[in-house]
Amino acid sequence: MPRYRLRLDLQLFAGEKTEKATPKKRQDSRNKGQVAKSAEIAGSLILLACICCLIMLGPFMQKQLMTMFSDVLYHRLNMEVTAANTLKLLGSYAVQLLIVLSPIFAIVLLVAFGSNYVQIGWLFTLEPIRPKFSKLNPLSGAKSILGPRSLVEFSKSMLKLLTVGLIVYTILWSERRNFLQLANMPVQDIFSFVGGLTVKLGIFVAALLFVLAIGDFMYQKFEFEKNLRMSKQDIKDEHKNMEGDPLIKGKIKERQRRMALMRMMQEVPKADVVITNPTHFAVALKYDASKMDAPTVIAKGQDYLALRIREIAKQNDVITMENKPLARALFERTDIGESVPGDLFQAVAEVLAYVYRLKGRR
Repeated sequence: MPRYRLRLDLQLFAGEKTEKATPKKRQDSRNKGQVAKSAEIAGSLILLACICCLIMLGPFMQKQLMTMFSDVLYHRLNMEVTAANTLKLLGSYAVQLLIVLSPIFAIVLLVAFGSNYVQIGWLFTLEPIRPKFSKLNPLSGAKSILGPRSLVEFSKSMLKLLTVGLIVYTILWSERRNFLQLANMPVQDIFSFVGGLTVKLGIFVAALLFVLAIGDFMYQKFEFEKNLRMSKQDIKDEHKNMEGDPLIKGKIKERQRRMALMRMMQEVPKADVVITNPTHFAVALKYDASKMDAPTVIAKGQDYLALRIREIAKQNDVITMENKPLARALFERTDIGESVPGDLFQAVAEVLAYVYRLKGRR
């Protein structure tokens, strides 16, 4: 009973996700679009950039808008209203409005791209927008709504709402005396006061949201690393998938060895001579002066394999010669397909000369 309990405890420990994710797991998650990022950073920076753009380009935008609205009163009251004139007028106003808003559009795109690039780098994948029918399951939807992540998102929203409300209340309360004097101020001064107050509120709110976004990014990174953890068994399975099952790899190598052995045995009948030890080693040599610079080893073997080489040589009338030192030297110092070493040329040449004499060749 204690052994069974210990084995069960070890299995449970192996299934716990306590290990950091491997590079392959991280890359697979990245390819699916699962990365640690906070959308709050992009939102807060876009708000801050738009306010700064309004501050810098405010006079230009004011001039363009005043020109657009005054053009109707100064030049268009006596205009003949036709379809062509109306379309032309609307097209002109659309171009002017686009010129006014184009700096804001450009800044929004630049800041949005830059904030995401800083967080996750360059990433383009269509995996997050691919339709998944599993999301239509009401049970999984209920779990996501009532899960801990939804509670965290609700807490973040409440925190943002309370902090933004506190800042707005504090700034408006500090300007309460100026509000009481608005009734005695010219319209232009009222607009100026409201514009300045709006910019002040925007800057403070954007700065606060950016601070909260930094905290949200740290939380998202922690949560991402936590969800990406792997168990020891997961790491072993991934290693098997990458390297292959050892049993399968062993079978593949065994088959490769068999095929190489079959190819080698098929070359033995083409040999000029088989040098033996006489029982422990066997080396088959071939020499073709028109194609080879030196005699080449086309087959070699030890013990049982040496016996098979001698049997095949005998079946195909290939001469077998016993030379213990030469057979051992060739077996240890050459591989199949390699030429005979230079210091063994003399001994091999004498063997081949004897073989050629036996075959009646010159």
